[in-house]
Amino acid sequence: MIKKLNLEHLLFLDIETVPEVQDFNNLDETKQELWALKSQYQRKDDYTPEEFYQRAGIWAEFGKIICISVGYFSIQDDQRTFRVTSYSGEEKQILNDFKNLLISHFSETKHLLCAHNGKEFDFPYIARRMIIHGMELPYKLNLFGKKPWEVPHLDTMELWKFGDYKNYTSLKLLTHVLNIPSPKDDIDGSEVYKMYYSEKNIDRIIDYCEKDTVAVAQVLLRLRGDLILSENEIIHK
Repeated sequence: MIKKLNLEHLLFLDIETVPEVQDFNNLDETKQELWALKSQYQRKDDYTPEEFYQRAGIWAEFGKIICISVGYFSIQDDQRTFRVTSYSGEEKQILNDFKNLLISHFSETKHLLCAHNGKEFDFPYIARRMIIHGMELPYKLNLFGKKPWEVPHLDTMELWKFGDYKNYTSLKLLTHVLNIPSPKDDIDGSEVYKMYYSEKNIDRIIDYCEKDTVAVAQVLLRLRGDLILSENEIIHK
């Protein structure tokens, strides 16, 4: 079935997130208490809520999106290109720009969204942040009432599981075992907080996000048995 997918109908994406504010003490008292409760299981007695706060970006209730990178295929006369672009800035504007892209170019039944661990992270995170901002969900993110086979999402991590629900495989590990080139200057996801709040280096975060978007597309190509993209087939807009 995956081989029958039209690559031009897929929108690949990746998001980068950080805690909603730089410091735990910038939260109001109620939010601090809620964070302490939310993070209690993960941090146990090893960290205080304040010490653990740098990880708050993984929860949509305590984090925010600072970049959404998207990529899509264009195939003409058997020549393919993969175009990558990013949205950054204020979160609501990022979400509005992404929503407009979905509505204007990827709103038909044939269109699918594709991310690595997207069903557990990227897709619900984007939807939750849209709702928090009072935005109406676009069709591709509104799953209410949809049957499992009607959900317009592809997840490369889920595809790699082959039904094994006990397994988590990072994108970095998957690109390595599938022999997909990975740039040596990649930053680690744990560095995004520092890079955003301390170093103010959004450009490097965007670069990192775009590389992950390309990597998701490369993984899908390998799962299909297709040749992976060469550097000259990737266009950054």
